[in-house]
Amino acid sequence: MSQVDEIKARIDIVDLVGESVKLRRAGKNYSGLCPFHTEKTPSFSVSPDRQTWRCFGQCNEGGDVFSFVMKKEGWDFKETLRYLAGRAGVELQEYRGQKPEEKETHERLRTLLEEAVVFYRHQLLNTDAGRPALEYLRGGRGLSDVTIEAFGLGYAPQGWDNTLTHFREKGTTEEELLDVGLLTVRSDDRQTGARRVYDRFRHRIMIPIRDERGRMAGFGARILDPNDVPKFLNSPETPLFSKSKLLYGLDRARKAIRAMDQAVIVEGYLDVIAVHQAGFENVVSPMGTALTEDQLRLLKRFTSSNRIVLALDPDAAGKKAVLSGLEAARQSLDREGELRFDARGLLRHEARLQADLRVASMSDELDPDEIVQRNPDEWKQLIEEAQPIVIHVMGALAAGRDLEDAKVKSEIAGQVLPLIEDLPDPIERDTYRQRLARFLKVDERTLSETRSRGADRGPGRGRSRPRVETPPRVQKPPAAATPLSGAARSEAHILGVLLCRPDLLYRLNRALEEQDHPLARMSDEDFGYTDHQELFGLVSKSLEQDADDPDRYLMAHLPDPLRDLVFALLEKAAPLDPVEDRQVEDLLRGVKKLRRDRVVENLNQVRFQQEEAQQSGNKEAALWYQGLVQNYTLILRHLDQARFKKNGKKS
Repeated sequence: MSQVDEIKARIDIVDLVGESVKLRRAGKNYSGLCPFHTEKTPSFSVSPDRQTWRCFGQCNEGGDVFSFVMKKEGWDFKETLRYLAGRAGVELQEYRGQKPEEKETHERLRTLLEEAVVFYRHQLLNTDAGRPALEYLRGGRGLSDVTIEAFGLGYAPQGWDNTLTHFREKGTTEEELLDVGLLTVRSDDRQTGARRVYDRFRHRIMIPIRDERGRMAGFGARILDPNDVPKFLNSPETPLFSKSKLLYGLDRARKAIRAMDQAVIVEGYLDVIAVHQAGFENVVSPMGTALTEDQLRLLKRFTSSNRIVLALDPDAAGKKAVLSGLEAARQSLDREGELRFDARGLLRHEARLQADLRVASMSDELDPDEIVQRNPDEWKQLIEEAQPIVIHVMGALAAGRDLEDAKVKSEIAGQVLPLIEDLPDPIERDTYRQRLARFLKVDERTLSETRSRGADRGPGRGRSRPRVETPPRVQKPPAAATPLSGAARSEAHILGVLLCRPDLLYRLNRALEEQDHPLARMSDEDFGYTDHQELFGLVSKSLEQDADDPDRYLMAHLPDPLRDLVFALLEKAAPLDPVEDRQVEDLLRGVKKLRRDRVVENLNQVRFQQEEAQQSGNKEAALWYQGLVQNYTLILRHLDQARFKKNGKKS
């Protein structure tokens, strides 16, 4: 895949154009007023299917994301390439387009893969060796002959060179068979230089894998002998096959996804086929690995609601994630043929892509294909009742456990709260905290104390003092894509000062504690961006480890990913005020502003929820929100009344 193709795969043209053009759904496309000329009747159209735009009016032009940005900004191709690469997170190498000979090679390899589909299909339907595989598909998996034909299923015969011999007789070279992943190198004889190769797929059901445009990319192969390993074997990475960027069945599912405005992800290829056969054609599967952002971005093109449901096997989405722990799930489930359920990773994908990811719980420990065979309506209901990831994890952690046990409640809260804090939307965070409190039957304020216990404890601070809410953990914004927000600029300024003068943190914390209404010491939770939090933690530790020369410790232990950030902060830092008191006062103002902005945000949300409760007649909830409003108002008053003390007097 060329760099341009990778950028196009990562950027949805509807999202890009929608930032400057008000688009409305018009059938399978979107329409709006052309941004390049004045008009009253919309003549501008965007196709999410083809990822193109077109003006049918005065401009009479069209193209892809590159041509849109070039026309809108007046840039040349190189400038546009750099901009879109930064937006897409693609590291640019020296740009080269796809050469004609490279395109011709890819077409030849795809033709070879199509011939392999015919070969494996013949082995399944017309040979004695393939009969057990055909009987398994018909009887064991309940697939009809029509379905087997539609999905091009086949059989790779037992033996080391059946595929090799067949294609040799057709004049195909070993190099070409290696290039498409049909052969594997067995060994090299160093004395003679001879290379021995053998068939990659043997005694397996063969499942053609196509890209979203229906072009052959490779194969997935399932065992027939339960003693064989691995259970599923994919084509290796080739110029055509990249398992992190492909979704099985998308070529057949894309129309149904658009029509139903929802995509469903299952774990296995045969699950996809069975569910399609039952009439639910908006179903796809990844390549047996963790879901990638590229795959989700690909699905997002075909839905306007961005609703994506994970209907995973019960163990992958529930028990294993619970038993392994949410943070360890990625490592413990990283095995061939199993889809890893990483709740935190999925939530980050959801935030970055602005998608709506949900999880459907499979009933009675059945896989998707077993459910649709038992009752198609049951499958439909399970998908309709799919829950947000946080709610699903709460249920999975609580399954079969005593929720009256205080230790169980604490353990569940300890695993779910970090997920909630990762959510970028403050309304979602508050809603899920309330939901978790009701689920565990605890006071919501107890959860807040649990979340902030580490930051609140310290010398000279009373337990009854209201705590200032802190920003959520979110990812660092792209460096070159958009200007920093006000909060990010404030955080960067504070860090820039502390990098120049780490020792000022002592005076800053003392100033915070010496207010008439003492404020909590500075902590990493005062920062909203992950990189900023990590860097502040390192600055704090440098003072503890080497108070005389914190810079030495800081630079010796600075992780490589943070080095660029440190240099950028130091480069942009304004000259320090020569008077140290004014330096501390500047830091104090910055911290108070960060905290005040966060409290105001919380206060506005709680007032909205209080009004909603009053309108619905829920007096108990309205009183609860009223108490929160009073608490946040008190915190605001304390922040506004705080003044920097100088020589024992308020300034």
